[in-house]
Amino acid sequence: MAAELISGNEACARGAIAAGLTFFAGYPISPSSEIAEALARLLPANQGVFIQMEDEMSSLGAVLGASLGGAKAMTATSGPGFTLMQEHLGYAGLAEIPCVVVDVMRVGPSTGVPTAPSQGDVMQARWGSHGDRATVALVPASVPEIYQMTITAFNIAERLRTPVVLLYDEVLAHMRERVELQPPAESALWERPRASAEPGPRFQPYAANRELTAQLPNFGEGYHFHVTGLMHDERGYPTTDPETVRRLMARLDGKVEPVPGWVPPERYRLDDADWVFVAYGITARVAREAVDRLRESGVAAGLYRPRVLWPVAPGQLSEQLGRARTVVVAEMNQGQWADVVARYRPATVRVLSQGKLGGEPFTTEELLGLAQELTAKGATVL
Repeated sequence: MAAELISGNEACARGAIAAGLTFFAGYPISPSSEIAEALARLLPANQGVFIQMEDEMSSLGAVLGASLGGAKAMTATSGPGFTLMQEHLGYAGLAEIPCVVVDVMRVGPSTGVPTAPSQGDVMQARWGSHGDRATVALVPASVPEIYQMTITAFNIAERLRTPVVLLYDEVLAHMRERVELQPPAESALWERPRASAEPGPRFQPYAANRELTAQLPNFGEGYHFHVTGLMHDERGYPTTDPETVRRLMARLDGKVEPVPGWVPPERYRLDDADWVFVAYGITARVAREAVDRLRESGVAAGLYRPRVLWPVAPGQLSEQLGRARTVVVAEMNQGQWADVVARYRPATVRVLSQGKLGGEPFTTEELLGLAQELTAKGATVL
């Protein structure tokens, strides 16, 4: 297949089509609007449906309805719209409705700077909806990876019947790279679990399979069942029984635990590194260059780049960072994932949080300067 020069947002739209997307509902918002624009052209040509809704809340509501009917469904937004979607995200998690939500991060809070990059939605992706809920959030770092990880996001959403958030920033959204968009084999596309029991009064739509995932049928397939945002038993009936609630929440958390193993982190020159950058998205690309230049000057530097921010794999983090003396977590925010690294690091590892605000990505020189002076202004020891 010939290489193409495309943007990150176009790669996302093309990846969604490759994954089998058949329904998109959204509302224009910078810097994600090109995803909707591309899908408005691509979906009708691929037997799919595109709807521009009146706002972000209705967009995700329409996506959830389409998904319950059996469609692979998605929406795309940015920070302010992502905020408005949180109630529906919590509902989708508890009701086990598969969908993909793309959040192209920009400077916030509020309207902020609509056209400038940020990584400020990391904690919103995890805790934006009230209550304790299982969360899956993927973070690509290149245009080709946006294409591949969009497909992966659909696979995870369908297999585990859960909403999946794809997080990337404005720079990746609008930069162009040469990519070969290899369509996945049909066998590589995961499908949602189907009901194994026949319709009838004994049917339990929330009875879990071996992967702890409910086996709801699609609307219209002859089954009668109840979908609710209330805590429920395996029949789908609301309940206030503490033990039933506990089991449900434990199952929802447990089913997403394998995700970091399905989408492993990038380990760049880590084997002998005693100085390690932890970075994701566009920041990781800058950190990788800084690692190479530090190596040229004799510093044993390395990069740990998570591709999954949520759920966290504590053992994976501890193992990968355990040989380092100093870990620098570089993010375009005030240290949102640095707190996670500090929580799970081995006791012998010092963690520094290096945040950057203002809407400009890190430069290689900034990271090099930090490596050369651990007490640089703005670095906080955790």
